[in-house]
Amino acid sequence: MRRFSAEYLEHTRQGMWADGREALADLELASRRRILDAGCGTGELTRVLAAEAGPETSVLGVDADPDLLAVAREETGLPYAVGDATRLPLSDDAVDLAVCQALLINLPDPSAAVREFARVSADLVAAVEPANDDVTVRSTVAAEERLEREAREAYLDGVGTDVALGDRAREAFAAAGLGDLRTRRYVHEKRTAPPYAEPALSAAARKASGAGLADHREELVTATSADAYDDLRRRWRAMGREVVDAIGDGEYERVERVPFDVTVGRVGTED
Repeated sequence: MRRFSAEYLEHTRQGMWADGREALADLELASRRRILDAGCGTGELTRVLAAEAGPETSVLGVDADPDLLAVAREETGLPYAVGDATRLPLSDDAVDLAVCQALLINLPDPSAAVREFARVSADLVAAVEPANDDVTVRSTVAAEERLEREAREAYLDGVGTDVALGDRAREAFAAAGLGDLRTRRYVHEKRTAPPYAEPALSAAARKASGAGLADHREELVTATSADAYDDLRRRWRAMGREVVDAIGDGEYERVERVPFDVTVGRVGTED
């Protein structure tokens, strides 16, 4: 399983559930009493689950990375435990909902995790997984659209897991014996426009330094070559400087749309 920094998770999931929580309707959160957020990272979804389910529901976040859990504990005050998504530290039927967000896309065998979720859940299993091949970017800096598309296509080729899983998570659910399968699509829209908040300024600085691209150097080199990566990074940094200049002039706008598919299945009702 691939690992991510707290900074990376907070950047990519910034504001994800500020709206669109109706996409979680099939999780039946109001009726849940014990919820597991598997692969919870820094706890963004854990907080949403706790808020939507209410004070009578216990919500536990589990992740294999203690450093991410330290951030989650500090920011949420909710309970967390260290554990692997394919070997959860829970007994059979310990919860009535086991859910994950952007976890299956990072696993070499998503079905193994879904089977484990079905073991620990007495009722529902859910996964919120992105369709990264359907991401779109619109920017007032023309080079940004082109370079983001080039980098994304190379990343998809070099990453080694199915990071465009999306609604095909249903296949893993069916293989785990889950039934009553339902899928809703939620599009997370990240919009940047004046006046610019701190996350927008930070993202622009990362573009200008090449830091954002460097996060995925291994995958990009695997898909292309070291020389091709260096050339892409050179052009990426030049684009980033254009973004910084446009922000300084108050003329920069950007919209990124990332589709997520929310798949839900019920234990013991195989279709």
